[in-house]
Amino acid sequence: MEDNKTHSHTTHDVHHMNVDDHHQPSNTKQIWKTFWILLGITVFEVGIAFTSLPKGLLKWTFIGLTIVKSYYIVGYFMHLKHEKPHFAWVILLPFVLIIYFIAMLICEGNYIGSLAGEMLK
Repeated sequence: MEDNKTHSHTTHDVHHMNVDDHHQPSNTKQIWKTFWILLGITVFEVGIAFTSLPKGLLKWTFIGLTIVKSYYIVGYFMHLKHEKPHFAWVILLPFVLIIYFIAMLICEGNYIGSLAGEMLK
């Protein structure tokens, strides 16, 4: 029974030994700053959704703002901004490839849809 307490305590210490910036006061200030930035971007997104801007412009604006929001979420809330660059690339490269894959699927889907539309005429 005593070994279990020691083991869980040791695991806890190992975590805090590797991630020591969780509860520093300056980190709390950065988290609130990030929160307000994300809130501002979200309010802006909701505000422009009800405007009469062209749909293409809205779509690309939303995509850009979503990428900015994901940067803040991954960088500060998931602590990736403070990691070593190699580890950050291990996380980000698959994400970039998945986005590329989705874009290619959309392009192929549009092409097949246009072919099907021509065949039905």
